[in-house]
Formats: sequence, C-alpha cells, structure tokens
Amino acid sequence: MTQNEGRFHGRTALVTGAGGNIGLATALRLASEGAAIALVDIDPGKLSQAKEAFAAHGTRVEAYTCNVADRVAVSAVVDQVIGDFGAVDLLFNNAGFQGAFRPIHEYPEDDFEKVMKINVFGAFYILKAVSKHMVERRFGRIVNTASMAGVQGPPNMLAYGASKFSIVGLTQIASKDLAPYNIRVNAISPAFMGPGYMWDRQVELQAEAGTQYFSSDPTEVAKQMIASVPMRRYGDISEIPGVVSFLMSDDSSYMTGVNLPISGGIL
Repeated sequence: MTQNEGRFHGRTALVTGAGGNIGLATALRLASEGAAIALVDIDPGKLSQAKEAFAAHGTRVEAYTCNVADRVAVSAVVDQVIGDFGAVDLLFNNAGFQGAFRPIHEYPEDDFEKVMKINVFGAFYILKAVSKHMVERRFGRIVNTASMAGVQGPPNMLAYGASKFSIVGLTQIASKDLAPYNIRVNAISPAFMGPGYMWDRQVELQAEAGTQYFSSDPTEVAKQMIASVPMRRYGDISEIPGVVSFLMSDDSSYMTGVNLPISGGIL
C-alpha cells in the first residue's frame, strides 16, 4: 500500500470528459486512492470503454452520457449522480474541445462558438450545478482543467486560448465565492502533452496555419515546440493525475484559487 492509497475512501468524484485521455487517467488515479467515480462524457462508446478500465480497482464506477454545453442536460445528470451516489465530494471539471488553428482574421466563427460553448459555458454549467450541492454540504474539492494556452496566449489558437483564460478567471472567482463553504477550487494548466493524438494534431495544425511562428513542416514544428520547453520534452498524460489528486487532497488544504502549470518549466 502506498502512502496516499485510500485517502479518498468514502468520497465520490465526478469527472467530465472522462472518455478522453486526461479524464480517464485522472479518474483511474482517484479510484486507485479509494474514490467512487461518476464518469461523464458526450460519447457513449468512449464511456463504455472507460468504465471497463476500472475492473481492477474494486470501487464503484458509473457512466453518464451528457453534453456539458447543454445546461438542462447538465442539471439532470448532476441530479442523477447525486441520487445514485448520495453526494459529489470531488469534481474534475475537465471536458473540453481544442478547436481550429487559424489566425484571428481567418478564424471560423462557428468553431469559436463551439469551443466557447463546451469549454466555458460547459465548465460553468457543471461548476454551478455541483457547487450548489457542495454548498449545502459545506464541503467540496474542485479542479478545473485550464491550459498553458490560457496563460501565455499562443498564436493561431484564438478560441481555445480565450476559453482557457476564462477558466483561469472562473477558477479564481469561484474560489472566493465558495471559500466560506469549505469548498476549494483550483486549476491545472498542462502544456504540450504526448505522444499521440493531441500532440500530433497540434503539430500538424500549427504547420498548416502558415504563420511566421512555426514552420510549415510538422517535423520542424515539433522541434520548435520542444525547444520552447526548458525540460526539452513534452509531458506525458501520466504526469497530470497526480497533480489533480494533490489539489483534491488534504495535502493542499491551504490552497484555493491556484492555477498550477504542468509545463516542463514554461512559465
């Protein structure tokens, strides 16, 4: 048994975007430390696959299909989770969509709207519904997924960057609103994460954007990105869940309103 094993025993964690790499990896980490898990995602196929990954943990896991951009659906699914588990103690507010890679004068308006609906409105809908319940119980631990794109403002990522700046602000304001109720609200900001789809997509689309900031050759773009990281590598998905677990645990008991970079030294 590790030092931290079981520290979430008796707690229920709701994880959005649970069918994706970051959501699933974090849900598995919380389950390994004793939490019961409510998996929420828009894709029922990914949810089914995600639920199968918990067989070895011996903790309760339920899956719920929900579009976080639909506030009526969010309210209903949070009520359902609370009805099924009795409470939500921990929230990993993680669902998101990266969107297009284009400079602002070429950025597609429908894509901007979609990114904002999922990343900002969706995060707000989940945060409001869950925190209302937490306020009644006077307990809660919330971690929002922001991004280094919401810290530095990268080129060609208008909607995603703006949405993640919003998440940082949302975290800071919600932390103040909820502090009187023993609810802590923090955020994480991953930078470049790989290998696989997220890394490959970002490299390819930055190359296709055709701006002065990156080469038009994806291989060179990858080198340029890595060169901007002091640790000279991208991060691995496995390096995220431990940070979320820390922010949800008593080890961070005097931390709220904080946005922690997971960035290899990019500040």
